Amino acid sequence: MGSARLMRRLAHLMIGGLLLAGSWPLNARARSGQPHARTVDGDGTNALIEVVRESTDRFHDVAAAEAEGYKLMFGCVSGSDSGATGLHYVNLPLLLDGELDPTKPEIVIYEPLPNGHLRLIGADYLVLAADWDKKQGGPPQIMGQLLQLFESPNRFGLPTFYTLHVGAWKDNPSATFVNWHSTVSCDASGGQNL
Repeated sequence: MGSARLMRRLAHLMIGGLLLAGSWPLNARARSGQPHARTVDGDGTNALIEVVRESTDRFHDVAAAEAEGYKLMFGCVSGSDSGATGLHYVNLPLLLDGELDPTKPEIVIYEPLPNGHLRLIGADYLVLAADWDKKQGGPPQIMGQLLQLFESPNRFGLPTFYTLHVGAWKDNPSATFVNWHSTVSCDASGGQNL
């Protein structure tokens, strides 16, 4: 299957997931059996957070992310009582390459603000499980952080995938590497919620 055709197919699957929003429970678990927690380097900073900040600093302006191939693929992703994860701008070629590179997140995440602007809050690393498992051995990790496995069917309409959210630009009271952010809201998203 050609790359362009595969990208269109994945885009259609993701859009289809919007229609199924809420009809499938979120089935996620950490490969380690433990939720992701903050990992701190010896000097008190987190190396992965620093890499994400350096790699995404130019994306504070969403137009810069769009110019580099990131496209809004979902409405604002929210939970019933856990807050939200925000608006996901996906770079399909990065998502489909079956690789993980801390300097090239597959997704950049924004919070919609009441004034109509978007605030960059973090990044999401995502790889389809079939692609990863075919090329690599063992569960994926980035700089020591294990990715979570989301099995199919899921609320996104995607095949089984691994993911890691990194809240690099807005502190998450729960932890740095959890999906749901208790102080992020989808209220200003104009009703485009997943």
